[in-house]
Parts: sequence; structure tokens; C-alpha cells
Amino acid sequence: MSPEQRIDLRSDTVTQPTPSMRRAMAGAEVGDDVYGEDPTVRRLEERAAELLGFAAALFVPSGTMGNQIAIRLLARRGEEVIVDERSHIYNFEMAAMADLSGAMARPVPSRRGFPSSADIEKALRPDLYYMPRTALITWENTHNLAGGTVASSESTRAMLAVAHRLQIPVHLDGARIFNASAALGVEAAKLTDGFTSVMTCLSKGLGAPVGSVLASDVERIAEARRIRKRFGGGMRQAGVLAAAGLVAFDETIDRLGQDHDRARRLAEGLGELKGLRTRPEEVQTNILMLEVTEDGWDAPRLVQALGAEGVLALPMDSRIVRMVTHYGITDAGVERTLQIASKLLG
Repeated sequence: MSPEQRIDLRSDTVTQPTPSMRRAMAGAEVGDDVYGEDPTVRRLEERAAELLGFAAALFVPSGTMGNQIAIRLLARRGEEVIVDERSHIYNFEMAAMADLSGAMARPVPSRRGFPSSADIEKALRPDLYYMPRTALITWENTHNLAGGTVASSESTRAMLAVAHRLQIPVHLDGARIFNASAALGVEAAKLTDGFTSVMTCLSKGLGAPVGSVLASDVERIAEARRIRKRFGGGMRQAGVLAAAGLVAFDETIDRLGQDHDRARRLAEGLGELKGLRTRPEEVQTNILMLEVTEDGWDAPRLVQALGAEGVLALPMDSRIVRMVTHYGITDAGVERTLQIASKLLG
């Protein structure tokens, strides 16, 4: 089966550049970004800052680099960073905060990805000389491992109130913040208000091939540029990549709701099959966590069987399968997935 015939639900990172992105990349005006001379990169950074509600932004190769630059920027060596125990920063960034910045993660539990303000405040260190200082709080919206959940305005405000009262900076891992914006029907800048910094990915639901953006105030972004260089992120004629990000901002943000509708349709259809459990009412964006309950099946075996039929998904553990919709997944692809799953489990 050719790649074009597969239904790839492993992640929204598998998207291919749209035709308009490819045209923009081919015709991009470029310069040496390390010298600050790439006009397309500058336009992308200005547009990102505007959309996210910050004064300045920095184009970086990946979401992980953006998050880690923020941690290096906001925490000193030997200090602690509050993280949700299932956050991307804690689970999928290779302990980079310890390796690159000498900071230590302090994980806090949550029900659906967003620790309560009470639990966050409980995790903060008292001001004692023999304890590490709490340097930073992180927040992830939408939350990947919780199933693409969206932070409520109430939980975000309560967390920020604690941080602001104690003068602790807060970094937002907003890799999919535009999915949260689409789900709530509010501008992304309203969801980032009150944060010290935010990272968002261009290469997930927005469909650009490479890149993320870190936004903050002018002074912090100037220092972030120095950190990016230290981390290996001087990208020279990066306008060929930034051009796709500009197209993403203009063309793909407005269609993210379609991905959410298709994820819910998958959840509804798969939940009707024997041996599978879904919670359609909890599918808020483009990520579906599917539980395999049938004896004789587990997540890796189901993923293998689906893959043999041309449907790709991701096993998260022995029982949970993740499926992620994106603009490469059509209504027909959703229905074909349901047909194949029904045949396998029927």
C-alpha cells in the first residue's frame, strides 16, 4: 500500500506541506537569519507575536527546543520547575531541563492534564536555604497525554493567580494552542494572556513541515536568541521554512475545527465496537485515546492489525491507542477506519 493510500492517525506531525506552502517555500525571500537578515523569518516572528499576544517571538526548529529555551531563560541551575506529571516537557523531552539548564522537574498530578491551583501551591518550595527554589511553573494546552484536553479558563486563571501572587513566571507549552482556540471559539491571545512565555508548533495541526515559535517580551526574546544559538539553533536561510509557517497562520488555523469533528466521529464509531472503550464527550480537539478491553487483544496487537489494513495508529501502553486527526484525514478516511476496525473486532 502506498503512503498516499494509508490513513495515518499516528500524529498530526505526519502532515505534508500543502500546495500553497510548497509554492511559498519555493519562492521565499531569504537572508542570513543569524545576522538578522532573513525577511521571511522576521515576518513570521512578527505575525506569531501578534497572534499570541506578545511583543516579540523567535522562530526555532522544534517545540522541544522552544520549551527548553524558555526553561533556560526562566530558571537557574539548581532550581525546580513545576510540571504536570503527564506533560510533554516531563515525559518526552529527554530530561533536557536537567541536562541543558541544570533545573529539576517537580511533577504534580492532575486528572485531565491541568493540576489544581491548590496542588500547585502545595508543590511550591518554602523559602528555606536547604531546599531548592521554585523557579517556574509550566502549563500544557492542549494536553497531549490527557487526550487533547483544553484547559478551562477557570483552571488557568486560578493557576496564574498563584503564580502572579508569588511572582513565579509561567511558561505555556502551547504546541496545539490553536486547537484550544478553535475548540473554545476564542482568539489564541486570550488563552496566552498572563503567561510569561509561550511556545507553539507550526508542524502539528497547522501542517507546516518544520518549526515552532517562542513568544515573550522583547528583552526575554533577545536573550532567547542567544540561548537558541548556544543550543545549536542558528538557521541561516530559514525563510524557506518560515514561509510555510506564514501560510499555516493564514490558511490552516480556521479549519482545525474539522479535525475535532472527525476525532469525535472516530470516538463515537469506535466506542460502539465490542472490546473498545472511548469517551466521545471528552474528545475536545483532535486527539482520541482509545482503550482496548477485549480479551485476546491489546494495544500493540490492535495497532499491528490496523496497520496491516493501512490504518496507522500509536500504542501508548498495553491498553491505550492514540489516534490523531489532521488535514490529511478526510471524512472518507474516518469511515474507512471504522469499517476496518469493525471487521477486525466484529
